[in-house]
Amino acid sequence: MTRPDQPHHKPARTALWAGLPLGLALCLSTSALAATPPAPTNTETSAAQKAPDGTDTFHDTAALLPKDSVTHHNGTFGGQKMTYTATAGTLTLRDDAGKPTARMFYTAYTRDGADPTHRPVVYFFNGGPGAGTAYLHLGAAGPVMLDFPTGNPADGANAQIKPNPESWLAAADLVFLDAPGTGWSVPTDPKQADKQFYGVRQDAKTFAKAIQLWANTNKRLTSPRYLAGESYGGLRAIEVANSLAEDQHILLNGIVMISPALDMTLLDTENDILAEAFVLPTLEAANLALQHKLTPENTTQHLDKAYQYAVGPYLSTLASTPPTGDAADDFYEAIANHTGIEQDIIAKQRGMPRPEAHDIRSRDGRLYSLYDATLSIADPFPEGVDNSESPEPTLDGFGHAYGSAFEHYAATELRYQTDLSYNLLNYAISQAWDYRDTNAPIVRPIPTLRRLLALNPTLRVFIANGAYDLVCPYASSRWVAEHIPVGRSRIGLHVYPGGHMLYTRADSRAALARDVRTFLAP
Repeated sequence: MTRPDQPHHKPARTALWAGLPLGLALCLSTSALAATPPAPTNTETSAAQKAPDGTDTFHDTAALLPKDSVTHHNGTFGGQKMTYTATAGTLTLRDDAGKPTARMFYTAYTRDGADPTHRPVVYFFNGGPGAGTAYLHLGAAGPVMLDFPTGNPADGANAQIKPNPESWLAAADLVFLDAPGTGWSVPTDPKQADKQFYGVRQDAKTFAKAIQLWANTNKRLTSPRYLAGESYGGLRAIEVANSLAEDQHILLNGIVMISPALDMTLLDTENDILAEAFVLPTLEAANLALQHKLTPENTTQHLDKAYQYAVGPYLSTLASTPPTGDAADDFYEAIANHTGIEQDIIAKQRGMPRPEAHDIRSRDGRLYSLYDATLSIADPFPEGVDNSESPEPTLDGFGHAYGSAFEHYAATELRYQTDLSYNLLNYAISQAWDYRDTNAPIVRPIPTLRRLLALNPTLRVFIANGAYDLVCPYASSRWVAEHIPVGRSRIGLHVYPGGHMLYTRADSRAALARDVRTFLAP
């Protein structure tokens, strides 16, 4: 597990289980797990005071955010021409004493003339913890998208903002929310931010309150309500749904999860052989894709066979006494055939291939991404080095483009301009994050999801995974869904060609949008 003092780009075995949402390396330490749970604070901060008219007057960083901006636009989405209103602004969060604790940035898109009683609203957040929502905003669902050069998906320098004909505006109004400390969401007292916001429980309550504030202010409390989260945003969505019900008395119609981290323990390949088994189908899918053996007609069959091998013979062998002699050779040969990784490397790793290891990531002078095992760049260290020197093609490469692209779009199209940089990835948040569930060492959201499905008999869940994502493998989502005892028929699983950010592929972005439109339809 990476320590807070290690470089954020250093691949680590437990970087895979950490949910690395859009590239954020999560760092937990023993001392963090053992710490006393944070207590709510009612301390007034120096960043906000009351003006004579009773409004909040912000100071320091919080004062650099401008007033809300409302602009009007038109576009064609999902084949529908429409006019819509965009609002870029902030929601003021407060503690129990009514004192401001954060200005939470959001961008809302509402279709003009739509009946608010029946028009769904989708509330978006990314993951991390510490990732801004610009990824989903400009990558998948918003009215504009960041388009990468054809044939060169890793070229972030030449990516351009373009209209997104597949925007989810075709089916619903959209509200993108940045967590405090990310994007342009600013805690009023940074010294208190860890206690107030940077933990599973605090985070869920924060988003639930922000959603209630927006819905109440805009008279949308009775609209159909959906959450959409990516990566750690999957776990976040479950916790926010629970907090919405318990704290705000708001019940949801559905949840959309993209490349979700549903349970951190199921991604902990360092300590859990089940998590190890979930990685294997992704390696096999990527191997087949790189050999051009996957087609729209055979992909489902190939993915199913890979999954059945991984949770069947492969997992059974891992759980048994390690094979030796000819039996070991046969086992390693089978894994090599499934993954395309050389047998001697499989043998060196005793049948448990480490995707982050340099001798697996680096092949024929190319360095492959954990976020899309079919995407590669020229390896700057092909001679083989400690992985601390090897960059992550997605995390350290083209993914950065979303930050400056959103700043430009907000300033020119949304008329929202600030001297603050858009904080796309805040690594300090991931290092400070509190994953505990009261006194338990780590939160377990699956029991919460089971309760939500049982208590809300019409709640539906849409899960989308990229077939080549090694960070949050599609097999983990399938396994979770198959083990839900109540409401299994209300969980839809969708696997698309692509990686963690599956929407960077035009065909997958379009397919995702079509499937989501169907999911959101009354």
